[in-house]
Amino acid sequence: MKTLMPGEAAKPSGATRARRPRGLVPEIVAQLQQDMRDGRLVPGDKLPTESALMERFEVSRTVVREAISRLQASGAVETRHGIGTFVVEAPEAGTFRIAAEDFATVADVISVLELRISLETEAAGLAAQRRSPLNLQAMQEALDNFEASIREDSDAVPSDFQFHMEVARATGNRHFEDLMTYLGTMIIPRTRIKTAQHASEGRLAYLQRVHAEHQSIFVAIRDQQSDLARAAMRTHLSNSRERLRRSQAQSG
Repeated sequence: MKTLMPGEAAKPSGATRARRPRGLVPEIVAQLQQDMRDGRLVPGDKLPTESALMERFEVSRTVVREAISRLQASGAVETRHGIGTFVVEAPEAGTFRIAAEDFATVADVISVLELRISLETEAAGLAAQRRSPLNLQAMQEALDNFEASIREDSDAVPSDFQFHMEVARATGNRHFEDLMTYLGTMIIPRTRIKTAQHASEGRLAYLQRVHAEHQSIFVAIRDQQSDLARAAMRTHLSNSRERLRRSQAQSG
């Protein structure tokens, strides 16, 4: 055990776990929604039992029940008392929806990025006003994971999404978080287009530049500089859009 120096406060162990009930619910919802989009769960299928979901995600029954409640509220599942919870048919036209097929081309990915620019720019500004120490810790963890992924020759998609999710959480407005949960990792262009591998400066330099842009957003949020946070997020997403446009022009 580490001996504390005079005046040094003990750091809470498992700080990430301190936010688990609220933090893990959207992640479970996102994974189950991804299962539905990918066809692993189709309309009419019964969801795994609460116990099975608890084991799969390593969470409490309360967390599982809240995740299922959110899926019920979105109309994705329905619970038949005494029988179980079932996936229902996707809603017909008229309900907002972005599915995997909406990311089929570079132009599609650019369109979603333009939506993200408007939403996440404001999210960054709100996060700068409202962030908590736990929010900052979670963002730093995402940055550390991204940096580690670069060293491990990974595309860093999970940690990239993790960072943007933590910014959304830091707004204190669950609708930003719910939207990010709904979109999932598909919003990261590298899941659809090999931008890192095809970047003119090479994969490593490309990902290092993305990492530096994330750090600029983080510093502005940490320092509670709302305008700077908005500018940093807009710059980051606009840069992604321009990189995709160049890629589109070259392939065309």
